Amino acid sequence: MTPLLRLFRKPWIWSWLAAFVVWFLTIMVTLGASTLGLSQAALTFAAFSVIVGIGQMFVITLGPGNIDLSVPATMTLAGTVALKLMNVENGMILPGLLVAIVIGLVVGLGNYALIKALRIPPIIATLSMSFIVQSAAIWTNRGLRIKPPSVLAEFTTSKTLGVPNVAIVAFLISLLAWFLLEKTIYGRWISAIGQSMPAARMAGIPVDGTRFVTYLFCAVLASVAGYLLACFSGGAALNMGSEYLLMSIAVVVIGGTAVAGGDSNVPGIWGASLFMFLVVSMLNTYGFGAGIRLIMTGLIIISVIMLAGGRRAGMR
Repeated sequence: MTPLLRLFRKPWIWSWLAAFVVWFLTIMVTLGASTLGLSQAALTFAAFSVIVGIGQMFVITLGPGNIDLSVPATMTLAGTVALKLMNVENGMILPGLLVAIVIGLVVGLGNYALIKALRIPPIIATLSMSFIVQSAAIWTNRGLRIKPPSVLAEFTTSKTLGVPNVAIVAFLISLLAWFLLEKTIYGRWISAIGQSMPAARMAGIPVDGTRFVTYLFCAVLASVAGYLLACFSGGAALNMGSEYLLMSIAVVVIGGTAVAGGDSNVPGIWGASLFMFLVVSMLNTYGFGAGIRLIMTGLIIISVIMLAGGRRAGMR
């Protein structure tokens, strides 16, 4: 088998190819004038989708029915509380991050407590938790928009060697996720659970503990994303996480992760996140209205999923 054929057997390659095609079509309109700016903007905004998408990917890998719908509310609450605690003081940056992580841990604990103790489906449990968390965010925010510390605001909006800092942070988190999935027993456990939970129990895998840690991890990543997004955008808004509900699921699906569980794909999360941003940018560049943009975005996403799914099925 040639290296090129092996490459095209990778499920993540299709999201990257789709992202490249959309990027190319966009810069063709401007004759290459916006190449650097578009690439940097894509990396910046894709970084937030990557962070929340990785967390969602871990949960979805656990198998059918596993999904975390509390991601947007967790982002909002973490960003709001962290900014209020930091109160524009550079010396409070680390405590603000720690508080955001603690919020993620509490939300993750609450999610799995509902799933395990009440024996309700994860989609219902996390949706219920999202209402509680969003209410806490509304009570905490109270219409205020506190600015982030100057050092943190500069960091999240700046670049290092031409690469956005938030993209570097997302890349480091991606490396951690890849290591956990490919090089640790935890990664093998969640894959085994996703393939067959009864079989995983019979094999002696700590199913409940593994699922619990996975929901914690997803919520913590959502909190970190909310922390960074609030600092990047200059303040925490109550709707700041709303677009990441479907986004966190879409990038997992488009990126090649098996929705049925048992198979995850970190590189595909990057390709899908870049693709999602570039599609909107391309349609804006071509001057399509909002309604047409939504319809065409949906059709393009469906086409990519069908193409990738069809190719994978044909190669089995």
